[in-house]
Amino acid sequence: MDLVEVKFTLEIAQVPSKQQLAATQVAKEAYVMTLLKQRAITQHRAAVLLGISRLDLAALLGKYEISAIAEQSREEIEQELAQVRATLE
Repeated sequence: MDLVEVKFTLEIAQVPSKQQLAATQVAKEAYVMTLLKQRAITQHRAAVLLGISRLDLAALLGKYEISAIAEQSREEIEQELAQVRATLE
């Protein structure tokens, strides 16, 4: 599995570490949900990357205007099923 590192630089005044952490989490959520919206990853993978349950992910779908019922090909369904099985092992 490939690791992706996303970096960007912002010129802003000092921000307390608690606020930096919160902003980083929001940015990560937006990045993962954008990948999900573009169908680059599955709902299962998005939940794993965000460290949340599928139920919690379902709550985020509306926020990002993503359909809960994704149109998936047979191959995509089989890939998601394989990911779930691997997680359960």
